[in-house]
Amino acid sequence: QVQLVESGGGLVQAGGSLRLSCAASGRTFSSPAMAWFRQAPGKEREFVAAISWSGGSTYYADSVKGRFTMSRDHAKNTVYLQMNSLKPEDTAVYHCAAGRMAGGNIIPLRSYYDYWGQGTQVTVSS
Repeated sequence: QVQLVESGGGLVQAGGSLRLSCAASGRTFSSPAMAWFRQAPGKEREFVAAISWSGGSTYYADSVKGRFTMSRDHAKNTVYLQMNSLKPEDTAVYHCAAGRMAGGNIIPLRSYYDYWGQGTQVTVSS
């Protein structure tokens, strides 16, 4: 089992920044990839970004590329999502997830992620 706890959400004006954190515990070695997904009211949960624990390779959704950066800290078993130039359409509950890779590649699909955090609310006002 892997336990995930997110923090860092809040209310910010458009153009502002936030940094989300996700602390992982338990059998983290069984989940080589960490990701962020988000879910806005009335919408499906969508992929945002992912990172591999070992090599640090990253993968971003087109909608956040160039604005969001995901990173990891092995010593703290924590991953981060730095979100800059936030837009109202970024408003959602952001969930951290831990999961599998395929052939050494990050797969941006919910089905590849086995463990999920409770989520943290991000609200961007216009």
